[in-house]
Amino acid sequence: MTTPVGVPPHIAPAAPVVSVAPVVLPAPGRGEDLRVRVSAPVTGHGLPVVLLAHGFGSSLEGYGPLADHWAAHGFVVVQPTHLDSRTVGLAEDDPRRPGLWRSRVEDMRRVLDNLDAVEAAVPGLAGRLDRSRVAAAGHSFGGQTAGILLGLRVRDPATGEMEDLSDPRVGAGVLLATAGAGGDALTPFAAEHLPWLRQPDFGRMTTPALVVSGDKDDLPLTVRGADWTADPYVLSPGEKSLLTLFGAEHFLGGISGYEVAETTDENPAHVALVQRVTLAYLRHALGVDSTEWAAVRGDLAGDAHPLGRLESKRASG
Repeated sequence: MTTPVGVPPHIAPAAPVVSVAPVVLPAPGRGEDLRVRVSAPVTGHGLPVVLLAHGFGSSLEGYGPLADHWAAHGFVVVQPTHLDSRTVGLAEDDPRRPGLWRSRVEDMRRVLDNLDAVEAAVPGLAGRLDRSRVAAAGHSFGGQTAGILLGLRVRDPATGEMEDLSDPRVGAGVLLATAGAGGDALTPFAAEHLPWLRQPDFGRMTTPALVVSGDKDDLPLTVRGADWTADPYVLSPGEKSLLTLFGAEHFLGGISGYEVAETTDENPAHVALVQRVTLAYLRHALGVDSTEWAAVRGDLAGDAHPLGRLESKRASG
């Protein structure tokens, strides 16, 4: 369901991708082992790593339009299946449910702790990772997961404490259609049933990130409308960029999978733009090459482009 994206000459043409799943990582205390998908190009060395957190209910099988695109252009993409996945099937009264926000972060950190096993699971990948270049990405609930690794703090519903669960191994983030401010911005349903949204603190999310927001993403979690999903850009310090997609809803044209039923705003052009901008950003933020990032910033400056707008802010001080 994607539209081919023209590849600029400074980016190598798409390589064939090998994808292995499930790769099973031991997870004592989790209730079951962690299953991940690993996708990598068959060629290239010094490959940066992207951890991709799915939205609520999805799994390692989702987000092919992003995972495949990033892997084809030089990244190793690791997709955990978090405990909220429909494929896990937690009971409504499962005692792990209140801590789902935390277990997701632990899943991502567990992947980083087990990169040897991740590398060994894919034929021909040994010795080709650049472990000094790691990004965290996520859609919806997965965006909060990635944001916590960047410095976002969440008040634990069980303890009332706000811990620093950031990880210095993560050098950049891509947050797609994810949650904004808590408090009065939440609907009563969200405040009651999703307590990890009540009091987020973006003030210490200092790691560089690209935030992607659809201006028609009218989620039932907030009373503020689509602007809510731009909060991770507006409320966080440090170097941040915001891609606003005109007319896009929560799935940003269909990033969660190929021809998936949950997509309410199927738009191959939006998906292709997200592919282009996120790839350019990851290459820029992880120090691979900034040529295409400069190009997309020029193309999407202001409101001249029919599909979206890209803006950026620098770190203060």
